[in-house]
Amino acid sequence: MPLLKFIGITVLLLCKVASAQTILKTYTDKNGNEVTEKQLLVNNKLVYETHIIPKFVPKPINPDTLVKDSIWIVVDKSDYKLQVFYKKKLIRKYLAVFGPDRMQDKCKRGDRCTPEGWFTIVEKHESHLYNKFIGIDYPNDTTYVKRIELLKKGKIKETDQPGDHIGIHGIWKKGNNLIEKKVGWTDGCIALRNEDIDELYLFINKGVKIYIRK
Repeated sequence: MPLLKFIGITVLLLCKVASAQTILKTYTDKNGNEVTEKQLLVNNKLVYETHIIPKFVPKPINPDTLVKDSIWIVVDKSDYKLQVFYKKKLIRKYLAVFGPDRMQDKCKRGDRCTPEGWFTIVEKHESHLYNKFIGIDYPNDTTYVKRIELLKKGKIKETDQPGDHIGIHGIWKKGNNLIEKKVGWTDGCIALRNEDIDELYLFINKGVKIYIRK
């Protein structure tokens, strides 16, 4: 019998192979832990799992002591999260929102989708519209490899451009409620609450790697 271990809880499965799963419910409990209840079809039998991720409590950060090459960002579009890791440890986690159809990879300019894959931070500056902006190197070489496949499949036209100026930014003053309600309002960028982009801006610099996934 395989024993699957998750953060905060251990689940014992009585069957060997899980062929499908459905997330029944995701919520935050009274202690601030993130709870996900799942239903799995295992050997034609339903098995239920509960995953518990303990509440993340951030510790103070001195940006001057961080080694740039040891920082990277992971963005989970499905979970509305932007997470920052330092030397393989989670040091920050922020609520993030995207465009109207967040689960789609970006194909062309104007589709308002957030690109997926590995990117690098290439710029950061103040923004009169969205407080602060941290730009990534989209489009990059991988973007153009994807573009060839999209053209072959007829999903885009030769005249369609990949778009540009994608990054992480804040929101207008008193706009944090849109982030908290998980409204997909951007044109493909990743939007954070203003206090979160203010903090992220302090310790994220050019050269930091970022991975964006569904």
